[in-house]
Amino acid sequence: MATPGPDDLAHLFSPEWATAMRAAPREHFIPDAARATPMGDTPGNWIDRATDPAAWREAVYSDTTILTQIDDGDTDLTAETAQRGTPSSSNTAPSLVAEFLELLDPYLGDRVLEVGTGTGWTAALLSVRVGAENVTTVEVDPAVAEQAQANLKRAGYAPHVVVTDGAQGHARGAPYDRVHVTCGVREIPYAWVEQTRPGGVIVTPWMPANMAGHQLRIVVTGDVGVGRICGEASFMMLREQRFRPPDAAPDARISESRVDPRRVSYAGSGLRVALAGLIPGVSFSGLDRPDGLHQVAVRHGGSGSDAVCRATPGEPAEVKQYGPRSLWDELELAYLAWVSWGEPQWDRFGVTVDADGQHVWLDSPTNRIAEVQR
Repeated sequence: MATPGPDDLAHLFSPEWATAMRAAPREHFIPDAARATPMGDTPGNWIDRATDPAAWREAVYSDTTILTQIDDGDTDLTAETAQRGTPSSSNTAPSLVAEFLELLDPYLGDRVLEVGTGTGWTAALLSVRVGAENVTTVEVDPAVAEQAQANLKRAGYAPHVVVTDGAQGHARGAPYDRVHVTCGVREIPYAWVEQTRPGGVIVTPWMPANMAGHQLRIVVTGDVGVGRICGEASFMMLREQRFRPPDAAPDARISESRVDPRRVSYAGSGLRVALAGLIPGVSFSGLDRPDGLHQVAVRHGGSGSDAVCRATPGEPAEVKQYGPRSLWDELELAYLAWVSWGEPQWDRFGVTVDADGQHVWLDSPTNRIAEVQR
């Protein structure tokens, strides 16, 4: 059997990116011990180069996301802690890397800003395509950045690695022709638009509801960026935009829902995109419980607002709402608005980013979604 290598990943990339991938082999960017999770439903497993080098190499050259840090580095990554810690850095599955790089579509000589250096692999791939001198990659975690620089040096590339908050971009190197973002964002920072050349492109995982996210490609026209959703993808969040749990809940307000909570839970990603415009910053999750009930929780940042709904077939759903906002009522209004539009799916939505913030639109940038009145 042939030893796994870059050619085993080539089918995931276009010919141009496959050439870059061969020139910057992934093995230089993977730690000797880590947790590898294949794309799809296959469970993850611990890989250790010292004890099983063949399994380690097979994971490196397969379509796996490889976890490299948990809990922002406060907990050592081991086979045991990897299963219970909060992921905070990784080497993304090659198929997702390929999809985002294809959307980025840089030309030779383009100036590229990468937000989220991680292990340094995509910075190396970009260095092959546009020249390392044209790549600036920013990383908020000094320890992650230090390891990435070591990885890049081992692979033979020297892009500009800067330790800073990626939400601020890196104005010193602007303007950029391309901005490549490797972490999820709820709100696209306007600094990225300001630092991108007119006609330039920003590609980012957009995760407005802290759930399954989307591939968003934004073209900058000057002081405005206009983008469409191109697919689905979920990434670790930009650290400053992570969701915080609600504050301790006061006494609940009890009521009954008008809408069956299951209809909201199962509506799909089109609704979740619409919610980013209708009730910005609000997330919800639904699950079927072992006792036959269905439960939905609705949250907004750290405001302390929370709603939990339980329903069984043929019975009204009890709603408990906490804090200054009645979030379930807002979610119902948003859901019914989305239904009234014909239940559009994610591929009909887009986002405009300007100095006033982020605006979600349906079908056309001129058709911005208004927030529900509460």
